[in-house]
Amino acid sequence: MTQTKNPHVLETEPIGKLLVQYSIPAIIGMTVTSVYNIIDSIFIGHGVGPLAISGLALTFPLMNLVIAFSTLIGVGGAAISSIYLGQRDDHKATEVLHNVLLLCIITGFCFGGLALYFLDGILVFFGASSETLPYARSFMQVILMGNPISFVFLGLNNVMRATGYPKKAMLSSLLTVGINIILAPVFIFHFQWGIRGAAMATIFSQICGLAWVLNHFIRPSSFIHFKRGYYQLKGRVIGSIFSIGMAPFLLNVCTSAIVIILNHSFKDYGGDLAIGAYGIVNRVAIFFVMVVIGLTQGMQPIVGYNFGARHFDRVQQTLKKVIVVAVTIMSVGWLLCELLPGHIVALFSDDSRLNELARVGLRITMVAFPLVGAQLVITNFFQSIGRAKISIFLSLARQLFFLIPLLLILPRIWHIDGVWGSMPLSDTIAFLAAVLTLRWYLRKVKREP
Repeated sequence: MTQTKNPHVLETEPIGKLLVQYSIPAIIGMTVTSVYNIIDSIFIGHGVGPLAISGLALTFPLMNLVIAFSTLIGVGGAAISSIYLGQRDDHKATEVLHNVLLLCIITGFCFGGLALYFLDGILVFFGASSETLPYARSFMQVILMGNPISFVFLGLNNVMRATGYPKKAMLSSLLTVGINIILAPVFIFHFQWGIRGAAMATIFSQICGLAWVLNHFIRPSSFIHFKRGYYQLKGRVIGSIFSIGMAPFLLNVCTSAIVIILNHSFKDYGGDLAIGAYGIVNRVAIFFVMVVIGLTQGMQPIVGYNFGARHFDRVQQTLKKVIVVAVTIMSVGWLLCELLPGHIVALFSDDSRLNELARVGLRITMVAFPLVGAQLVITNFFQSIGRAKISIFLSLARQLFFLIPLLLILPRIWHIDGVWGSMPLSDTIAFLAAVLTLRWYLRKVKREP
């Protein structure tokens, strides 16, 4: 997000103007990752085949775990470095930067090495069959060998954003997407490297992004940069990083578990192609979700500042505006998927069976999407005002308390349609839980002196 020269304008400037100023860079930063994944899926679907789409979908839980560990370090490090900079303690902020670098390198090698060693067993556990395993294995072997690069890039990019360079962080994400768009078709179609070529394009693009980020932190002109004497891990710093990064880490781990259950459900009731269909639906849904998450990131400083200043009228005004915008964004997604499902899934593959499964799944899954917009905003609202426990509860409740029971019940009745239907139904229940929690909390705040 961009930063104003004087943070006190957060209590005086019009809410709409502030939302545009803070949200646009965050939205761009969040959506480039979705575009990144969509492009890979499109090239793989048309360049390799429908089973390759299924193989790619099987890697989602492992990719989520990669994101979980990099988020644990990167988000925690970013938050701690911001706090130290606010305290005018450049020394401790520099300590955090070096600890993030070392943790990313160590964790990247350890996680990548262990996952490579047990890769086939992991992928079979995730739902791979004899037909889809070669595709998933070929993709993840390359990704895991480049795991340290991914970890360091993601971790340092978070710190760069938090230490006063949000536009640079956004540009590094755009750079990786642009290079991936160029390299993926060359590697897949020209060199005939198949799904392994898509993975290589991803790693090469992240190498370029990492070079950009390292160049920033090497320069003495950067506010926080690499220095001699700081390259050592410190328990105090690591503990602070992990304590803040634990919440998003647990959410990503939980997401991985849910995807594993979904993969097995789709495999049992629809076969390997049903897993590929879910992979397509997931890519489309995540694109719109990421736009809303970017919007909520822009909301956070506005809500947090005014909540701390006890300007509750501006807090509620911001919340209402963001909910309206989020619901509008998700409604557009819902309309597109209801009116043009065939055209959307055809972007990913020309296999008629896969496209039919994805078309039906897309229409069912997106039924409650407008409600998801409001639920995401409310969940992030509680995080913005420092009520992390409520935010985590609302996030986990959708997956653990609502979705898992529905996945155990509905497919027994409606088979594969029951698997698809469990997702919008759990979204609806999660929306109701979020609204009721918000109403309870706002009444509680009004009663306080």
